[in-house]
Amino acid sequence: MLTRRKFIKNTGKGLVGTMLAGSLLDVEEASALENEAQKRLSFTQDRLMYTYKDLAPYIDALTMEIHYTKHHTAYIKSVNEAIIAENVMEQTAHDLFKDVASYSDKLRNNAGGAWNHNFFWESMTPKVGTPPSKLADMIQATFGSCEQFKEQFAQAAVTHFGSGWTWLVDHKGKMEIISTSNQDNPLMGPAQKTPLLGLDVWEHAYYLKYQNRRSEYVQNWWNVVHWDKVAERLI
Repeated sequence: MLTRRKFIKNTGKGLVGTMLAGSLLDVEEASALENEAQKRLSFTQDRLMYTYKDLAPYIDALTMEIHYTKHHTAYIKSVNEAIIAENVMEQTAHDLFKDVASYSDKLRNNAGGAWNHNFFWESMTPKVGTPPSKLADMIQATFGSCEQFKEQFAQAAVTHFGSGWTWLVDHKGKMEIISTSNQDNPLMGPAQKTPLLGLDVWEHAYYLKYQNRRSEYVQNWWNVVHWDKVAERLI
């Protein structure tokens, strides 16, 4: 028979064991949540490789500063909030864009805005250049010449209705010029296409300098295209 003292002793051991087990479970759960948070997709704003004034006179310093510090920064903040709120499980931007129809318009628009602008900044340089040979050969084979490519691309950009982007993409080894509305990009949806070059035709990208003259903005933009970076994106 258990004495009163033994009963209390055994009961105490059981309580301590239960408390220790509970503590271990809490630690394991917290660790799992921390690991999950570390794996969660998060968008960051890439640092510019040039100053706000370096693309002038083609893109003015004030437009660059507002575009980068206000518009792009807002997309980054909003998409990361949406990723948490909607419990996004995809771990890469490409995977998220492939399944983007499963999420809200807020997440779609801000994810596109965050990614597209990093791509856009990287596509420009103050150093004037020309397409490297491999890229030039592919452009010529597809469009007839580099000048014909620029004309077709500019036409798509100028005639795009409303806000959006115009892109040169590689789709299964074939180059195409496409346009997307709002902050959509060629990676969105199951039929993903590889972006090689993208031009922002939202009014905030050019209105301070060019007002309603989008065609002038597009023509001047060729002077700051980073052709070496475009060539690096070829599959």
